[in-house]
Amino acid sequence: MRTFTTRVVTPVLLAVALVGVSGCGILDQAAEPAVRDETSGEITESSEADVFSLKVGDCLDQQADDEATEVSSVPTVPCAEPHDSEAYAATDLPEGDFPGDQSVTDSADTFCYDEFATFIGLSYDESSLDLASFYPTQESWAEGDREIMCFVSSPDGPVTGTLAASAR
Repeated sequence: MRTFTTRVVTPVLLAVALVGVSGCGILDQAAEPAVRDETSGEITESSEADVFSLKVGDCLDQQADDEATEVSSVPTVPCAEPHDSEAYAATDLPEGDFPGDQSVTDSADTFCYDEFATFIGLSYDESSLDLASFYPTQESWAEGDREIMCFVSSPDGPVTGTLAASAR
């Protein structure tokens, strides 16, 4: 399970307003990996995919809501189709004991905020787009999960194609 959290960042990084969504269990059954092209690795058809099969560049037909949610699977779609969010960066937290919920959340916030401009072409503070993240829970940490994955979405609704270098 992973935590899915939406972040609304004000112009000052220290004034981060958090709207939590944690990422581990919408479905009780294990989902299949995202359906991908063997050569490019891109998602080729819509499916309910295991959250651990996601990669940077994948698009989801799901946007975070205002409540904490643990998810184990998400609806993926080819990015050429209308979608709600796109994975734009990922990193692994260091091995060791679970650092605590607040530390993991802070790490996700900082990493996703810092990587936003590299992907979008504008800082988060200048952008009209939103960001969110998946990150480990204490349960998933115990199973080896260390990944933070960042997502970008438009508050105006679904987009078609990538938001990379969109400078929005």
